[in-house]
Amino acid sequence: MATTENDFETALHVLDGIPQPSKVNPYLGQHPLKKAPVLCKQDYVDGILAHNRVILSKAITLIESSLPAHYEMAQEIISACMPYAGKSVRIGITGMPGAGKSTFIESFGSHITSLGHHLAVLAIDPSSELSKGSILGDKTRMESLSVNPKAFIRPSPSAGSLGGVARKTRESIILCEAAGFDTILVETVGVGQSETAVRSMVDFFLLVTIAGAGDELQGIKRGIMEMANAIVVNKADGENKRRAELTRRQLANALQLFPNHNNRWWKTPVLTMSALEGLHIAEIWKTIMNYVQIFKENHLFEENRIRQSEECLKSFIEENLSLMFYENPEVKRHFEAVRDALLQQKTSAYAAGQQLLDLYLSSVKK
Repeated sequence: MATTENDFETALHVLDGIPQPSKVNPYLGQHPLKKAPVLCKQDYVDGILAHNRVILSKAITLIESSLPAHYEMAQEIISACMPYAGKSVRIGITGMPGAGKSTFIESFGSHITSLGHHLAVLAIDPSSELSKGSILGDKTRMESLSVNPKAFIRPSPSAGSLGGVARKTRESIILCEAAGFDTILVETVGVGQSETAVRSMVDFFLLVTIAGAGDELQGIKRGIMEMANAIVVNKADGENKRRAELTRRQLANALQLFPNHNNRWWKTPVLTMSALEGLHIAEIWKTIMNYVQIFKENHLFEENRIRQSEECLKSFIEENLSLMFYENPEVKRHFEAVRDALLQQKTSAYAAGQQLLDLYLSSVKK
């Protein structure tokens, strides 16, 4: 006789579970979320001039956006803010990873704001070459400064730009100046690429280093040291104090072998400090102020700003010409075929490039 399921005792049975709430929120629709108001150009400008940090942050986000509509709006905002900009001291800060740049900016910024200045920190975080993402964690490394009412910290992705400087940093500086910040710090991602980009947008370029950096940096130190207006050896505290002083003397001796790019008005000083303990921070600020005074008295400060504007113009043209070239329909249509011919060694890189340029120029003339 056939057996049935009921003929056996089994422990397999389902207990009544806890009643689950509905997947649909019963209160949905009772309190609809208010959409953020859409701001026009004048709203942004008025907010920036009123020192509204939320509006300033939104405006910088527009600058960093790659959407055409955002680009047009951002340019209108920048143009409207230009008459209120240009009155700050712009300081670039670079150095190898681990040199303590963020700790230095925390201590340095606190000193600056204690003197009554308003400080904006544009901290450039490296973007991943694979994911294109950035951690943007500078606010977490500057706990005290991030809650300082006289300080504004804006981390931005480098977006793969030269020297770790975001393409839109120049425009962000203009907005920060219009918002009333009289001191701007631009922190780069560190030594390793050309820092010409940051040097071309600041008034004073500061190199932060440490004792015992290692011989692996010797190949890149010279280029950075030649651009620096001052060099500071960080972590000069405790047992490391003697080594920091030795490094300071070595760097000072090395600078004597370099041509003086700062002309006869300024000799690049080498200082020691401890960002962690706040030692010699005031001396660094006095050095920067002394530099600014000397260059303003000799009409070099404004000349440098004018030269930087010219470099910005050239950079803008080169960037947009490159974008126009690669977005050109004719170039897009033939690019793969030309590249395949190059990879198959049927043509040279120069001939392939000339072919694409000819296609672009012929399409523009039509």
